[in-house]
Amino acid sequence: MTTVRWFAAFALLLLVQLALAMPARAELTIEITHGNDRAVRMAVAPFSFDGKTILPEDMAGTISDDLRLSGLFDPLKRDDMLSFPSKESNVFFRDWKVLGASYLVIGQVSQSSGQYTVEYQLFDVLRQRSILKGQVRGVESQLRTMAHTISDAVYEKITGIPADFSTRLMYVTAQRHSIDNTDYQLNYADADGKRARVIVRSKEPILSPAWSPDGRRIAYVSFEAGKPAIFLQELATGKRQKLTDYKGLNSSPVFSPDGKKVALVLSKDGNPNIYVKDLASGKLSQLTRHFSIDTEPDWMPDGNSIVFTSNRGGSAQIYQLDVKHLSDGSVEPVGNPRRLTFKGRFNARAKVFPDGKSLALVHKGQGAAEFNIAILDLDTNRLRLLTSAQLEDSPSVSPGGRRLIYAVQGGKNGELGIVTADGRVKYRLPSATGDVREPVWGPAVR
Repeated sequence: MTTVRWFAAFALLLLVQLALAMPARAELTIEITHGNDRAVRMAVAPFSFDGKTILPEDMAGTISDDLRLSGLFDPLKRDDMLSFPSKESNVFFRDWKVLGASYLVIGQVSQSSGQYTVEYQLFDVLRQRSILKGQVRGVESQLRTMAHTISDAVYEKITGIPADFSTRLMYVTAQRHSIDNTDYQLNYADADGKRARVIVRSKEPILSPAWSPDGRRIAYVSFEAGKPAIFLQELATGKRQKLTDYKGLNSSPVFSPDGKKVALVLSKDGNPNIYVKDLASGKLSQLTRHFSIDTEPDWMPDGNSIVFTSNRGGSAQIYQLDVKHLSDGSVEPVGNPRRLTFKGRFNARAKVFPDGKSLALVHKGQGAAEFNIAILDLDTNRLRLLTSAQLEDSPSVSPGGRRLIYAVQGGKNGELGIVTADGRVKYRLPSATGDVREPVWGPAVR
């Protein structure tokens, strides 16, 4: 396929995805489609509350859901529990052993002057001892955040691996009223799809959202002026600035690991190429110069190289380019790009895992009709498929590297899918009334 035809096909696929009718309601629901039959049995007892009314948030329920969605745990249903202890003195290990639980979480919530204090405890049922105690505080609006924080602590204590329950998701929705009237929204929500909030509304498409490493800023592409432009926006205040507005393509922004630069794609001089813009100096550096299409950059964790999609070899594949950072804020390429993917007819939209050892990407095999999410091990060059729907796109890796989120097409409405990195657990996050697109996993809430 020629460069022009490949770009046209790629652009058409993107526009088709965006043109589908999508709703204004941003909050997502969870539908587990494939569970882990080797998950560890555990229990999260309902938390006690000393207030005069019921606790405004079912914190134990949120923690239980978090741990279930990790794919490693199988929390007991509340109806199956023999007791609801909230203090260590009320824990009878034999009750939980009979139910097959290996771990137990209990908690008690107190309220004073509008401030909530949650004390929680984790028990190893088999060894009959407490292995973790903790306390979190906050106001009523933070109860769900506090529950996610407890989930993180419990998960890390048992597995030794940092969790991602306190992180956030960003994604695009839209409501189509007619063929030439669509309302687009850029939204963010908790990692379980709850507490959705709208960041930007527009009558024109919104693409390629990206988080800064500290979670305080975002970047995205907006067509609000009738052509693509890249914007930076502060999440707390809504203050924003236009980062690039060149003639032609302005796309695929992604923050450097230190948050000081943004890699992006521009076609201002002809073909799409990879550039880097220094946010302090405004200096723009061009990294690739080729007659092909170079697009979809992502940084390696050390910031010293970038992976990107290119059809310079005849089909869309993933390449890596080393870079050098100069004192004036500019960036120079080091050597030539080296190809990373060789299996399949199409490999694109690579996202780097936090440890830099693997890539999540969109893969199309030889003779296959589907575009699926896969993981490439950079040490062994082994490519492993994680999903199997007809059309999947836009993978994004959680900060802990345990889960991936992606867009799913092919059904009545587009949805978001989440899969654990080992492929054992899969679930969907459909909107209540229509399509969602362009997901990206953000850092923990600070």
